[in-house]
Amino acid sequence: MDYFQLILALCMGISLSAACGFRVFVPLLVVSLAVHFGGLGVNETFAWVGSDTALICLGVATLVEVLAYYIPMVDHALDAVNTPLALVAGTVITCGMLPEMPDYVQWGIGVVGGAGAAGTIQAGTAALRGISTATTGTLGNPILATLENIFSVLGALLAIVVPVVALIGLLLMGFIIYRIVRRLRRRRRPQAAPAT
Repeated sequence: MDYFQLILALCMGISLSAACGFRVFVPLLVVSLAVHFGGLGVNETFAWVGSDTALICLGVATLVEVLAYYIPMVDHALDAVNTPLALVAGTVITCGMLPEMPDYVQWGIGVVGGAGAAGTIQAGTAALRGISTATTGTLGNPILATLENIFSVLGALLAIVVPVVALIGLLLMGFIIYRIVRRLRRRRRPQAAPAT
């Protein structure tokens, strides 16, 4: 087993999974395009992603998902649906990037690394959307949706081109989102009255 290739595949898979936390279908569409046009190799069980049918279905799903996040209150409903979808997509996409290995190892890495990365980013963006809704009355949500779209596309493209850099960048992004959410939640808490 080539450990350098394994590390690159793992970085690529987890980076793509983290990008699924911003938008579930964008990274899957990017991978589908890369496989379809021959630039990206995946393991045999994930080869279906490069088919014409998968490309069309993922293209439609991506368009619907991206546009739906610009509709007030629909974005919150999508967060509820996309959280479990992001976990599944993160698991599948990480497993698809890994070389052939025993199933229990591949799926274990997919669940821990892929679902963990996707779930962390998805939870952070959902929390930011909730704070945005509470503080701006949904007026800030389209700005947040645009940023999520950009991060998802850039994260997926970087994951394919420079997987190690993408992983570092997306981990940093997850940490920044965590800090922002924590800081905003602290500000929203009512201050305790001083004791007299």
